[in-house]
Amino acid sequence: MSTTAVTPLTTQDAEALVTAAHHAAEAAGVTVSVTVLDAGGHLLAFRRDDRAVLISGETSTRKAYTALQLNAPTADLVDAVQPGGLFHTLPTALDRPLLFLAGGVPVHREGRLIGAIGVGGGAPDQDHGLASAAVRALA
Repeated sequence: MSTTAVTPLTTQDAEALVTAAHHAAEAAGVTVSVTVLDAGGHLLAFRRDDRAVLISGETSTRKAYTALQLNAPTADLVDAVQPGGLFHTLPTALDRPLLFLAGGVPVHREGRLIGAIGVGGGAPDQDHGLASAAVRALA
């Protein structure tokens, strides 16, 4: 049985993801932080806009880790962590865990998971759109 090697997410890829997400954020008029992780959960790239709130950096990292660990966009997980959802969670002041707010997107190459991007700082739908746009730009 042979396995085909898939090129891992590189630093150049990660920087391209960050740049694409920030360009999309600027066009949308929002300030965000962006985190990119490789398949092992190692930080490859991070950028926080000076105008973004400080917690946006931690938020983007949590979103990226969640998307990576569950190999699913965090936007798809929001309903699962609501009361009565598939995942049992502790409540937060936001009525949903910070890590599951939309804005984390796994990155695949040739159908294999190679990393994840997380965007934090805008509304959840905005963050998800920015992360998704960055992944599409990488393809």
